[in-house]
Amino acid sequence: MAENTTNGNLHLTSGRLLARNTVWNLIGNGAPLIVAVFSIPILIHELGKDRFGVLALAWALIGYASLFDMGLGRALTQLVAKKLGSGEEHEIPALAWTSLLLMLGLGAAGTVAVLAISPWLVQHTLKIPEALQPETVRAFYLLGLSIPVVITSTGLRGLLEAHQRFKLVSALRIPLGVFTFVGPLMVLPFSRSLTPIVGILVAGRAASCLAFLLVCFRVVPELGRRVAWHGPSAGPLLRFGGWMTVTNIVGPLMVSMDRFLIAGLISVTAVAYYATPYEVVTKLLLLPTAMMGVIFPAFSASFVQNQERAALLFGRSVKYVFLALFPIILLIVALAQNGLTLWLGSDFARQSTRVVQWLAVGVLANGLALVPFSFVQGIGRPDLTAKLHLLELPIYLGMLLWLIRVDGIEGAAIAWSARSVFDALALFVMGRRFLSAPSPIALKTKLLLTGAGATLLLAVLPQDLVLKAAFLLVAILSFVLVTWFLILTPEERSLAQGYR
Repeated sequence: MAENTTNGNLHLTSGRLLARNTVWNLIGNGAPLIVAVFSIPILIHELGKDRFGVLALAWALIGYASLFDMGLGRALTQLVAKKLGSGEEHEIPALAWTSLLLMLGLGAAGTVAVLAISPWLVQHTLKIPEALQPETVRAFYLLGLSIPVVITSTGLRGLLEAHQRFKLVSALRIPLGVFTFVGPLMVLPFSRSLTPIVGILVAGRAASCLAFLLVCFRVVPELGRRVAWHGPSAGPLLRFGGWMTVTNIVGPLMVSMDRFLIAGLISVTAVAYYATPYEVVTKLLLLPTAMMGVIFPAFSASFVQNQERAALLFGRSVKYVFLALFPIILLIVALAQNGLTLWLGSDFARQSTRVVQWLAVGVLANGLALVPFSFVQGIGRPDLTAKLHLLELPIYLGMLLWLIRVDGIEGAAIAWSARSVFDALALFVMGRRFLSAPSPIALKTKLLLTGAGATLLLAVLPQDLVLKAAFLLVAILSFVLVTWFLILTPEERSLAQGYR
């Protein structure tokens, strides 16, 4: 058994496997971004800013419907990864079915809640034009009916991810992600109503859930032989999921609260000015999300038996996330106005340039924070991240309300980014408590982050396009040199040279 355990654990944390799966995960998460860039301007033009603002809210709701799973999707991934690492594969089918049945029941409860609250939300809370209210209510009803499907898909995907089957997951996620933006375009020749637009999104989610189920039967054949309820498995799932519930409620609430408050305090037109750059800029989180989706089960499998391996994965993840994100963030901050003008016109650029710049800074902090966030949860301490989010929520809500009233949608972006920075700092302090030894590049990384912050501040200053180009050339060249000579280890430089 010890030999099997060791071999299984090494396989789950193999650098080659993790790198390959990160690429697959990135492809699966990133493909919709390309479609979104071309689809969003068409949708804004055809639907109008008010109706598109409501569609943006629908995307937010369907994206965060997984908060009703009470943390069981993440718990399933973590516990299955531990079973695989310890050679207890025979326990996985019962564990998976117990989790999926629990999630299905919770999804039904979520449907009832959304159906009950939708009329009040549309008619009395959000500033939706009266003419749009009937179709918006119907659209929210459809979103409510999709909740069991959405959260069950999350559990099925988590089961595949625990097995490090990210190639299969990507093959399923790409069509779904693309359909999120292409589906509404398919409806436009026939209707501008939100009801069929949201209806086709819900149908796409249902088809995706069925596909995930069939693939899970292939990966875990015992899963398809019988539906099994295993009472003893419910306890660990619910204990882990109980704290994850807090994170799944408070975390997405803080992420999406800004758009709903903008709709309530300003207008749904302002939501369009805010949500459009938000949807694009925050897609950069696909990079660290893809990596952490792979590393999360690796943390779970390695921490119990090989804490040095877990610490190595932690340090490399922080470094690689920063190196991947910073150059893109720098370009966005420097070229925000020019890019928005070219993409959506001068009106959007005037309203949204500062929003893009502030959100970009928050995305960099948020991306880095995903490393300690995944680490702390992966080692079985979701209570710590939940308590942090409970602490952040009232502070962020107060800051968000104040800044929206003072500075409109730019104030919302400032509040979102400030919370992201605080969250990152707190999570890194938390994660370091469980690492066996300090990273030898810790000081260099801190200096690099300080320099990065100063560079982003300077990137806002040049207004002339020629000056911006000169600044970016110097900044990116300096970044490459510092990275090569100070940040990368000799082994990493040798590996990079081997690919030339």
